[in-house]
Amino acid sequence: MNEPQSVVASPYEVLGGADGIARFVNRFYDLMDSDPAFATLRAMHEPDLAPMRASLAGFLSGWSGGPRTWFDQNPGKCMMSAHGALKIDRDGAEQWCAAMARAMADCEVDATLAGRLNEAFARMAGAMAR
Repeated sequence: MNEPQSVVASPYEVLGGADGIARFVNRFYDLMDSDPAFATLRAMHEPDLAPMRASLAGFLSGWSGGPRTWFDQNPGKCMMSAHGALKIDRDGAEQWCAAMARAMADCEVDATLAGRLNEAFARMAGAMAR
């Protein structure tokens, strides 16, 4: 007797695919660009955030189980090397985590997934802080 196999959705699918990730990423950059609580984080970025919006959305798509186009276009690049030139301090890392968490909450990302992503983002940010 064969048991029906349950299909587990990838984080990419739970986030809503490319559209859901774009919505979440755009909210993140909108917060960073407009909320004074994220001033340190904003100061680390170029005036034009459009390239970063596209890059983060592409990275998160592949990282979360969707199309790996960003990784194909950036062979050997990782988040550490991509941010190596930035002087990321503890305050900037904490602001990044807070802005990501708020963007996910504002976009009503599934709470269980948001918790897992927040943990992963905190590890990433902590590793980049100097």
